[in-house]
Amino acid sequence: MQALDLPPFNAKLTQSATNQPLIWDGLRRKHVVLTPEEWVRQHVVHYLADHLGYPRGLLALERGLRYNQRYKRTDLLALDAEGRPLLLVECKAPSVAIDAAVARQATTYNQTIGAPLLLLTNGLVHYCWRVDFATRTNQRLEEIPAYAAAMQLP
Repeated sequence: MQALDLPPFNAKLTQSATNQPLIWDGLRRKHVVLTPEEWVRQHVVHYLADHLGYPRGLLALERGLRYNQRYKRTDLLALDAEGRPLLLVECKAPSVAIDAAVARQATTYNQTIGAPLLLLTNGLVHYCWRVDFATRTNQRLEEIPAYAAAMQLP
């Protein structure tokens, strides 16, 4: 897998009976197929938990939501201490550009979820915004806030 612009972690890799690469997902407590997007998602999970202090118990992978009568899944959602959405993460494979279409997808999901922080990443490029639903504005952040700082946001 490609080296990413995220700290490395001790990935537990194996293969399925059909020689498909698998990675251990500690949040879902099972091996999942190791796609390029999953490689990014696992790096982001470990970065948020191990470096920014997001509690693993408050991280949800591929959580379902309904939007315009369609069922969608978020890549990663961090919750606050009360169980409310805090940070919505949209992960793409390293070969996928983080462009306006990716931003539209994430903001569309966030209209339903209502997270005050939004992160778009392909593992190489990361964009993080603070979303103010009251004023309908977004503020681009220079870095992903640590959990303690994110909890202090109004």
